[in-house]
Amino acid sequence: MAQYTTQMDAARKGIATKAMKIVAEKEKMPLEQLMKLVAEGKVVICANKRHTCLDPEGVGSMLRTKINVNLGVSRDCKDYNIEMEKVMSAVNLGAEAIMDLSSHGNTQPFRQKLTRECPVMIGTVPVYDSVIHYQRDLATLTAKDFIDVVRLHAEDGVDFVTLHCGITRKTIDQIRKHKRKMNIVSRGGSLVFAWMSMTGQENPFYEYFDEILDICEQYDVTISLGDACRPGCLADATDVCQIEELVRLGELTKRAWDHNVQVMVEGPGHVPLNQVAANMEVQKSICMGAPFYVLGPLVTDIAPGYDHITGAIGGAVAAMNGAAFLCYVTPAEHLALPNVDDVKQGIIASKIAAHAADIAKGIPGARDIDDRMADARRKLDWDEQFACALDPETAKMIRDSRKPEDDHSDTCSMCGKFCAVRSMNKALAGEYIDCLLYTSDAADEL
Repeated sequence: MAQYTTQMDAARKGIATKAMKIVAEKEKMPLEQLMKLVAEGKVVICANKRHTCLDPEGVGSMLRTKINVNLGVSRDCKDYNIEMEKVMSAVNLGAEAIMDLSSHGNTQPFRQKLTRECPVMIGTVPVYDSVIHYQRDLATLTAKDFIDVVRLHAEDGVDFVTLHCGITRKTIDQIRKHKRKMNIVSRGGSLVFAWMSMTGQENPFYEYFDEILDICEQYDVTISLGDACRPGCLADATDVCQIEELVRLGELTKRAWDHNVQVMVEGPGHVPLNQVAANMEVQKSICMGAPFYVLGPLVTDIAPGYDHITGAIGGAVAAMNGAAFLCYVTPAEHLALPNVDDVKQGIIASKIAAHAADIAKGIPGARDIDDRMADARRKLDWDEQFACALDPETAKMIRDSRKPEDDHSDTCSMCGKFCAVRSMNKALAGEYIDCLLYTSDAADEL
């Protein structure tokens, strides 16, 4: 007979699970401290009992900031092999989670392949899959249909599910009354909104939340409380709809914890830079320190093609102020399904944001690699610089494509013999500093 149901239940009973021991070692944190945080709900370890190949990670503001990558097939891009290529690329680049957002075809085999072969956390949004699974129009689905898909995903080994539990019939009136510029931009949130509008019924993920908790407890699935009302533009940031939903998510967090079910809370969205820190503080207060999982935030609306940058700016500030989990944003955001290169660019941007935030927060060991890089740069040790780089392949490609001439090959082609590091190394060593930038042949040509 099992001694515990979920990681939270185990922590509350003083049982150190294998996953906890792995996470504690990764985070350089005493096991007892980690267990206390898991018991309190301030750290989650998303680890479905059926995801046997999982290399577990912890998610919490006091741990290293984690990165999620959204992937999945759509009607317009339906090659599962290409999506699997993206998955493996994401894992190799250091993503800690993959969310399968597939919305076309038979989604279950791909989802099962992920939980069978992929070592990182796997997340899904069951409401997307409901229409696909039953092959019926949204309005014909019942509350039971939605709940059964949650169960199916849990059985398939998914570690966390995004459920838009905080949007209710009251939200319909709010959206109509407050005249948001972008209404609802959450795909899952819009589906729930549409279903409620067409059927006249309450949100099934809210109405049958206790039944969902039973499922999640059985398989140890973490609930990611989706923000259906996240702002889709700067004008809608931190408005009544967003905050009212957040209050409800705080209430649902407490109900889940009472059931020993782990919870993350999803957050904005498009937010002006000066509001990002405040959004983090409000969430921490209302949701009692539950890990905050944010999309971006995107700090401007005018950068299609470059939203991995706008998301990284917001993500760094968010994580520095308490966000625990960054959902990556790619250059294709608002434009198309990301390709393999888009995925890479999105991950790198998010990893930069996460790392910068971890340094700012004083996460143990976070700056060690930066100090190694500084030592390597001082020595003009290019191999070591590449070894320290977040993306060694790109760094090496750029240098190799624009190599300096032989007589200053230890520098880069930007400064050449005027390289400050080279000059200082020679000066401090008492060596002659040659700065002539051209040969006699070149001088003859002038």
